Amino acid sequence: MKYGGEPVLGSDVMRGYNDMLILCLLCEDDSYGYAISREIERRSGGRYPIKETTLYAAFGRLEKQGYIAPYQGSETQGRPRTYYTITDDGRKAYAAKCAEWRILKTVVDCFAKEDMKDGSNS
Repeated sequence: MKYGGEPVLGSDVMRGYNDMLILCLLCEDDSYGYAISREIERRSGGRYPIKETTLYAAFGRLEKQGYIAPYQGSETQGRPRTYYTITDDGRKAYAAKCAEWRILKTVVDCFAKEDMKDGSNS
């Protein structure tokens, strides 16, 4: 699948980093599911439209680990939204995930050759 001529990332590629994306946004401000999914898509330039099931599975996992805490919003129309806030443990987990990413990126960059035209090594 492509977005503006560029590949769109699937959840299999992003597995393990969805939590980092969510924690990053919650470090900036409390938010709710739909707003978080839209912000992930916006910041990725449309390259990662996170699926709703992926997002809410991550919320459940992060809450169970004590990294985020839900609370009800105070909307006056419709049903109240569930907002999420990051905990101190969540901030520590985010910092650890960022450090892990820097190492992973360094390792993968050793093998991701941009000058490969036809996939051969010659």
